[in-house]
Amino acid sequence: MTSRRLFLAGLVSAGLTPTTSWANAGGPSFLAAAKTLAGDYVLCGLSGAGQIVFQIPLPARGHAAAAHPYRAEAVAFARRPGRFALILNCATGNVSAELTSPKGRHFYGHGAFGADGRYLYTSENDFETAQGVIGVWDSAQDYKRIGEFASGGVGPHDIKLLPSGNLVVANGGIETHPESGRAKLNIATMEPNLTYLTLSGERLEQVGMGADLHKNSIRHLAISGNGLVAFGMQWQGDKGQVVPLIGTHQRGQDAEILDLGDGIYDRMNGYVGSIAISADGSQVAATSPRGSVVVSADLVRRDVIKVTPQADVCGVVFGGGGMVVTTGMGQVIGGWLGGQESYPDLHWDNHLVGL
Repeated sequence: MTSRRLFLAGLVSAGLTPTTSWANAGGPSFLAAAKTLAGDYVLCGLSGAGQIVFQIPLPARGHAAAAHPYRAEAVAFARRPGRFALILNCATGNVSAELTSPKGRHFYGHGAFGADGRYLYTSENDFETAQGVIGVWDSAQDYKRIGEFASGGVGPHDIKLLPSGNLVVANGGIETHPESGRAKLNIATMEPNLTYLTLSGERLEQVGMGADLHKNSIRHLAISGNGLVAFGMQWQGDKGQVVPLIGTHQRGQDAEILDLGDGIYDRMNGYVGSIAISADGSQVAATSPRGSVVVSADLVRRDVIKVTPQADVCGVVFGGGGMVVTTGMGQVIGGWLGGQESYPDLHWDNHLVGL
């Protein structure tokens, strides 16, 4: 109780006291972007049972969202190479602020708040130098951009806050430029890595994939309660080659590639769309929309729990009732792919974000 009082006192002194909590927005458990049958785009809040508790219009296709740790605020990011991100009041549906990436930058569709919610950190491309940067935005100043620092590599995609209060970044290694659309410009020389950073940009640790897997782009991250990082990859090499696509890493140790056998990874078609890890770090789940499959694995035994065919699946997260996935056909499937809610007028986009 004392530490909570001190935490709240710190929020008061920083001008960050909660105004509208997530309870005021219907108490969602997850956030997900979607496209409607009419061709419009929305951000939805979902209950733990998969029911929609709010739906807010977006000006264009969303990718992932970053949820404020205690205010009913979500940051909806444009898909790479988008230049907009909207700060949404999820209780009212109003746009509180709009972020525009600076000249020479674009967003990669992901971001993360610091533990106290004051600063937002966004993964970005400095496309003239082909280097990744992390933008820093101050929520106490209407999300004014106050700085940036190096991401530690090329093509930073996902970014997550660790239990330690530091950041981990998935530098996918792929060089792109808006003038080339979504073309990948450096496949032969790409070097993906995980980079750990302080909130001021100091590099703490970096882990690469090695020569054999240097074309395995690290794209998406999930963090357990003890800081174990699960990462999902997307293979950029020869299409006929089958490689592992799931790995884990703990600070101070080597990265561990999850060996599930060629038969499993062959079904994923070289592509992990989203990844999730249980709070205790004992289980991981990865989806492949290209392979239409969900793979769950035991991280203690390092073997497969279940392989489930599921058409157009992508979003995945572990909630209180187990694993939950979303599909491009409007399904929200939980309880280890047992019960489900279906929304025929919605096509869920890539990610399901847990609150």
